[in-house]
Amino acid sequence: MHPMNQPEVTVGQAREDYDAHRRYCRQCHADAAPCPAAKHLRRVYNNAARAAVRPPEAR
Repeated sequence: MHPMNQPEVTVGQAREDYDAHRRYCRQCHADAAPCPAAKHLRRVYNNAARAAVRPPEAR
């Protein structure tokens, strides 16, 4: 996982963090629904994916 103060998270790393969490989180497996931490990691991934397709001058 990445430190909270790291400004740029790559799309690949964000997706890897989310997938790893979903694989190993006891709560995600028990409920078959994402826990709050998984939801946060998914938002990080979505934000990184949006930033990757945004033109550089819009950042």
